[in-house]
Amino acid sequence: MQIKELVLGSIESGLRDNNSGTMQAHELFRYFRIPEFGDFRQYMHSLPTNTLMGFGAFAALTTFWYATRPKALKPPCDLSMQSVEVEGTDGARRSAILDSDEPISFFYDDVTTLYEIFQRGIQVSNNGPCLGSRKPDQPYEWISYKEVEDKAECVGSALLHKGYKASPDQYFGIFAQNRPEWVIIEQGCYAYSMVVVPLYDTLGNEAITYIINKAELSLVFVDKPEKVNLMLESVENKLTPGLKTIIIMDPFDSDVVERGKKCGVEIMSMKVFEDLGRANRRKPKPPSPGDLAVICFTSGTTGNPKGALITHRNVVSNCSAFVKVTENVVAPSPDDILISFLPLAHMFERIVECVILCHGAKIGFFQGDIRLLMDDLKMLQPTVFPVVPRLLNRMFDRIFGQADTMVKRWILDFASKRKEAELRSGIIRNNSLWDKIIFHKIQASLGGKVRLMITGAAPVSATVLTFLRAALGCQFYEGYGQTECTAGCSLTVPGDWTAGHVGAPMPCNLIKLVDVEEMNYMAAKGEGEICVKGPNVFKGYLKDPAKTAEALDKDGWLHTGDIGKWLPNGTMKIIDRKKHIFKLAQGEYIAPEKIENIYQRSEPVAQVFVHGESLQAFLIAIVVPDVETLSSWAKKKGFSGSCADLCKNKDVKKAILEDMVRLGKEAGLKPFEQVKGIALHLELFTVENGLLTPTFKAKRPELRKYFRPQIDELYSTIKI
Repeated sequence: MQIKELVLGSIESGLRDNNSGTMQAHELFRYFRIPEFGDFRQYMHSLPTNTLMGFGAFAALTTFWYATRPKALKPPCDLSMQSVEVEGTDGARRSAILDSDEPISFFYDDVTTLYEIFQRGIQVSNNGPCLGSRKPDQPYEWISYKEVEDKAECVGSALLHKGYKASPDQYFGIFAQNRPEWVIIEQGCYAYSMVVVPLYDTLGNEAITYIINKAELSLVFVDKPEKVNLMLESVENKLTPGLKTIIIMDPFDSDVVERGKKCGVEIMSMKVFEDLGRANRRKPKPPSPGDLAVICFTSGTTGNPKGALITHRNVVSNCSAFVKVTENVVAPSPDDILISFLPLAHMFERIVECVILCHGAKIGFFQGDIRLLMDDLKMLQPTVFPVVPRLLNRMFDRIFGQADTMVKRWILDFASKRKEAELRSGIIRNNSLWDKIIFHKIQASLGGKVRLMITGAAPVSATVLTFLRAALGCQFYEGYGQTECTAGCSLTVPGDWTAGHVGAPMPCNLIKLVDVEEMNYMAAKGEGEICVKGPNVFKGYLKDPAKTAEALDKDGWLHTGDIGKWLPNGTMKIIDRKKHIFKLAQGEYIAPEKIENIYQRSEPVAQVFVHGESLQAFLIAIVVPDVETLSSWAKKKGFSGSCADLCKNKDVKKAILEDMVRLGKEAGLKPFEQVKGIALHLELFTVENGLLTPTFKAKRPELRKYFRPQIDELYSTIKI
């Protein structure tokens, strides 16, 4: 009888727990023809223990479900109308979160520059830990906000002692991977109104030389001696005659110093440089909001990189807009930890880090090897995790790759669909039954504490984004923008966890669409080239008035080159690209990136380069198979062999082409937009082999040149 009493109590408490529970009880009684509550106890005593155990489990699960099911986040605006048209602006729209038509520049009254961002961080953190790094198999070691400030002022003071000016026309290069010294150096520059010029770690010697000369850099901070030797080689060959000083972060030997002396370049360690500043300390000379802060060279897909002139107001307004959108649901605090691995030379990562520093939170840097990132995540346990679509695609593929049986795949799919149903009602969580059974390992692989993720820099598949939002159970935002508007100009809002769009205009800018007649996109139909205006829009390109005039019109609108479409709820969908369009022989315009994004959803495909020519009537493509899925996919089609053998098999190539064309039809591609032939190539397009930019965009001229033999062969053999 003790078991019966225990189970009976559980059932009664579960069924009477709340009104909904009582309603479920009535339905249960009617279904099993059970008497109502008056005769309930007598009836229950008459039932077998096994039946009671079943009822008890049902009641316990009901209670657990109602107790743990959270309410949806309250959105900051009406999700059915997330942007509002501004009168007198030719159809421009603003964020519905704003109370007026004026974009915001600052969220906090006392934070108007990057220098003030860090000063606020010192205060709100109560001098807590700021920057962390680790050695292999070791825990993270941290330096405090005050220590960072002290080191930064020593760096700035040393620059002044060397004869440089505390002025926004004084530029210094940083050629390094993400690490604490990066932030220390840039804060040292900001404290004395100086400007940082990031040198991309993977730009290549030619571009590095170009930037040093274009920005007239005489002093560059470098992380590794190997890079110093490359830079000294340029000086020796009289390619960078203006470079006079190199500060090295890592240990180095005397050979580097001697080599520098021979070509007139002073080599100094970061520690000695800091000590020099400490011995000759100067009082900070903070910048004004309109002063230049960063010259961010864009990794263009053609020609030399362009130096985007980014002011303090540009950066702070972009940070402020993110805080405004998420203020009631994210609220960054000193308890937050960011994992820093996306390149600091790009504005996306810089904006995220500025938001973190402004709120006194911590930044933990990865070890510098992307292959060790998962280990860094487990050790650091970050709460904020910015990502790019390339990483998301890898996560998605790996998760489903591990579901290697039909049963595992069905369970994973079923669990994700249950959580996606919650997403549609605005609920994000990581404590559901599905999380505990299925998704906890995925969440643990990122450290187990991630509460905020944001993606940008390139399109992300709606399927991938929706699944990972469900699986990771954290707030996951998608943004759109470019260097020229500092980083972001549109962002999804809290509560709208649908995929397939890039959100509404950020509160720091307006967005309008303009006609692109040659592609038949008309603003009157809600389609056209995306143009941006606001305090986050850059001043122009360094010493390049012609390129500046191409990007900024006379009214201050930035023309992005991307084609957007307004959705009925006021959000923006990116549907095409203007800059890379070309004509086929019959006069049809082609936007290859749109086609590539569709084809890359094919299971055996990792990368695609779609190519066409004005003297040809059809498209062809170079396809890089996904080595992790090709064999299993081919096996299902009846093919076997190594990846190399499969790529030589004409029937495999035909099957891949058919799958790509199928996806194209499903996506609504016109017949002339479908490729007629493909060549398979085993090596991925990468930054290292010169076929991708550092932001992982295709370098189309380089791809055309690299694959010219395959292109010519395809055009000579395919008959339409």
